[in-house]
This record gives sequence, C-alpha cells and structure tokens, in this order.
Amino acid sequence: RKLYFDTHALVCLLEENGFTTQQSEVIVSALVKIMNTNLDMIYKDMVTKVQQEIALQQVMSHIGGVKKDMIILEKSEFSALRSENEKIKLELQQIKKQVMDEITKVRADNKLNLNLEKSRVKELHAQQDRALTQTDRKIDTEVADLKTMLESHKLDNIKYLAGSVFTCLTVALGFYRLWI
Repeated sequence: RKLYFDTHALVCLLEENGFTTQQSEVIVSALVKIMNTNLDMIYKDMVTKVQQEIALQQVMSHIGGVKKDMIILEKSEFSALRSENEKIKLELQQIKKQVMDEITKVRADNKLNLNLEKSRVKELHAQQDRALTQTDRKIDTEVADLKTMLESHKLDNIKYLAGSVFTCLTVALGFYRLWI
C-alpha cells in the first residue's frame, strides 16, 4: 500500500508546532493505522478487475437471453397485443364520437333552456317596470292631490287668520273708542 502524503514532513510540522519527536511519531503512526484500517474496509467492499469482468460477462449473457426472449414474445404475444390495441382504438373512437354527440345535444338543450330563461326574465322585468311605472304615476297623482289640498288649506288658514286679525282689530278699536 502506498500512502499519498509525506509522513516525515507531517512529523516535522508537528514538531514545529510544539509537539515532541516521540509525540509526533505516535500521532503519525496512529494516523497511518487509521488510514490502513479505512482502506481495508474500503477494499472489502470493492471488487477486483477480474471479478468485475466476470460479472459484466454474466450480465451481458443475461441480457442476450432476455433479448432472445423479447424477440420470441414480440412475435407471439406482441402481435396479439397489437391487434387487441387496434380493437380498443376503434372502440375508443366510437365512444368518443358518441360522447361528442351527447355533448352537442346537451349544449343545444342548455342553450334552449338558457334562452327560455332569458325571455322569462325579460318578461318579468317588463312586468316589474310596468308595475313601477303605475306605482310612480299613482304616487305622483297622490302628491299632486296632497299639494292641491295643502294649498287649499293654506288659503283657508290665511282667510281665517285675516278674519281673526280684523276681528281682533275691530274689537280693539271698539275698546279704544270706548275709553277715549
């Protein structure tokens, strides 16, 4: 095994930073042991090149077998699947056409219903407008009648007031003559 760093340079670096030679060597020795242990663990999980080539050949032979099986299946089962797929496509097209026809019918019915509802709403609005117009006319007539009655009462009140004032004035002048 090769170490890819200089152990002597590491010992010198540790000595420059305050470690003794013995401490530095022990630290470097421990690091080398740790690295060797880690490398052993890594090598256990690794395969050699020969093992890799053997596994590759086995996989390639399995792939070749699967290809042969696929060719056989394609000739037998895939043709049956293709014909069944074509049947399903035809059925799907027929169902699609039926659905489109139903959608067209529903749309036409909805348009008809919508137009009927619109005409009913318009008729209802027209009736409401007529009723409002009649109500407005009645209100205007009543207001005009009330204004006329108010004017009439106002004139009557002015007459009574003028009569009362003149009566009071006449009585006051009568008393005035009596006193003088």
